[in-house]
Amino acid sequence: MALSMYDLSVPVFSRGLGQLTHLLEKSLAHARANDIDPATLVDARLAPDMLTLAGQIQRASDASKLGVARIAGITAPSFPDEEKTYDELLARIAKTQDFLATVDRALVDGQEERPVTIKTREGEAHFTAQRYLLQFALPNFFFHVTTAYGVLRHKGMPIGKMDYLGRF
Repeated sequence: MALSMYDLSVPVFSRGLGQLTHLLEKSLAHARANDIDPATLVDARLAPDMLTLAGQIQRASDASKLGVARIAGITAPSFPDEEKTYDELLARIAKTQDFLATVDRALVDGQEERPVTIKTREGEAHFTAQRYLLQFALPNFFFHVTTAYGVLRHKGMPIGKMDYLGRF
């Protein structure tokens, strides 16, 4: 049986956001147990020219909700990038997961050839929905999830590969 566009998108994004929630919750518990101010984690970054942890989570949220919405031909909810606390970041992830749960499989499956155009710094990029999902949306999403993981590890949080991958 072939994988459908829905199978390659909504459940993958949802699971990744669930693992991101796990990484944040485990790191928050460690921070509290060790008198580490969680705000220092929210504002942490790997390099001066990279986004903070909050920015990485905001972009992972955007990549997943916009990715699915563009394929389905629907409008994704707009969330302002105002999260400053762990609770706000966790709420952002939950709102994103709630949106993904509302996306009808019938709007995504069979849309491999739907044209998708995104704005980039260089102008516009044009894709078919399948190429967009496989070559842009999923890699972009996992870049930001992985970078969030890296920020937390860099700040000494006791998370590892299996926290990132989760249970199977």
